[in-house]
Amino acid sequence: MLFDVAVLITSLGVILVGAGFFTNGIEWFGRKLGLNEGTIGSILAAVGTAMPETIIPLIAILVAGGDAGHAVGIGAILGAPFMLGTLAVFLSGGAVLVFRKNRPSCSRITPEKSVILRDLLFFLVVYTLAVLAAFLPPVWKYVVAAALVVAYLFFVYRTITEKDDSPAEGTPEPLLIARKLPDPPLFLVIAQVVLALGGIIAGAKYFVDGITHLSQLLGVPALIFSLIIAPLATEMPEKFNSIIWLRQNKDTLALGNITGAMVFQSSVIPAIGIVLTPWILTEAALLSAFLALVSSLATFVFLKRFGYLDARLLVTYGGAFYLVFLAAVFGGAIN
Repeated sequence: MLFDVAVLITSLGVILVGAGFFTNGIEWFGRKLGLNEGTIGSILAAVGTAMPETIIPLIAILVAGGDAGHAVGIGAILGAPFMLGTLAVFLSGGAVLVFRKNRPSCSRITPEKSVILRDLLFFLVVYTLAVLAAFLPPVWKYVVAAALVVAYLFFVYRTITEKDDSPAEGTPEPLLIARKLPDPPLFLVIAQVVLALGGIIAGAKYFVDGITHLSQLLGVPALIFSLIIAPLATEMPEKFNSIIWLRQNKDTLALGNITGAMVFQSSVIPAIGIVLTPWILTEAALLSAFLALVSSLATFVFLKRFGYLDARLLVTYGGAFYLVFLAAVFGGAIN
């Protein structure tokens, strides 16, 4: 068991270092391409750091196979939006409270309103559709899966082409692998992004392997592992990236990284699960989806009404919804 703990700590360190290099490189990459802040955060960073949690359900479904593999795959697919909609919200609010003395708006989070509202609206619609697919006849499930993929492609198109008049959130820090170059060449930027992403994926893989072994030793059910433990490990890149950006007062990048990942994780990834599995959702899976939707709706309504987010509020309901799920699962209220 001590070896497994050592693996967890080491792999977590790799994820942290990789996240730092990735956020730095992806900012430079986006600026080299002349992209706006919403595109950098909601697409480049979000999809790039979503690679680990995308790979896990694919391995579970295609390699492991069978009922157990399908259960782990579905749990990992639904667990990712749940983590992002609750725990990532909680951590983002907590990070702002920790850094509030160095932030001009203290406990307020002030991202570009249109970017985050667009992401959240897409998430609320497509994730609801993905969940409802579980109650449809098989033939209609394929229709929903196709619609989810098309919806994400439309989201990417809108994000890239949508006019964004918000100012750039500061100049990127020097490229970490070429600190002495004020304007590093594109090939160095790409090299750093690829290496960082590789580190994140490798770290996440070993982290999940360690968690898997520990869960077997401790007798944790596979469903609980797939809904809680796997997303907790693989969603770390998004959380740490956003915390880094919040510390730098780059609120649009920070929240766009989370909300953009939510769109990707609620459209393309569920479409894979719908096509490759029976897509039968348990009580625990449905509760996690419901809480993710309610938490995201609360964020959407508050931001639309006031034009900003309050870190204290994010900590309150993000943490509360996550604890409600843990209490229901471990308390035996749901299966």
